[in-house]
Amino acid sequence: HEREHDREISELITKHEEEIEELRAELNKEQQHLLDELQQQMAATHKAEIEQAQLQLQTLHSLELEALRLSLNNMHTSQLELTQSNLRKEKETALVELREMLNDKRAQEVAILQSRHQLEWEKIKEQCLKEKEDL
Repeated sequence: HEREHDREISELITKHEEEIEELRAELNKEQQHLLDELQQQMAATHKAEIEQAQLQLQTLHSLELEALRLSLNNMHTSQLELTQSNLRKEKETALVELREMLNDKRAQEVAILQSRHQLEWEKIKEQCLKEKEDL
């Protein structure tokens, strides 16, 4: 009876060890499956994070480019306004110089005409006096 009992205990121990081995194998298989799933989820998450970071980087790059474009546009506009202002001043200066030159030339011509007129007046006056004397 004792041997029978020992044999049953031995069988139970063996059966118990086999069940434990099966459970270990099943657990290892389940762990591996969960590990694979976790790795896939991590890879997907990592990929999504990289895509998100790239998108943010592209957006930031686009914003920086737009800011640079606006800045350049403002600088260009300022430069054009400055150039227009300088050209306007140069034009005004040139017009003032031309007006002064024309006024000087007119004054010279008026002086020459007055001088000729005076000479002709003197001639006519002399001629008149001469004709009076002759008469």
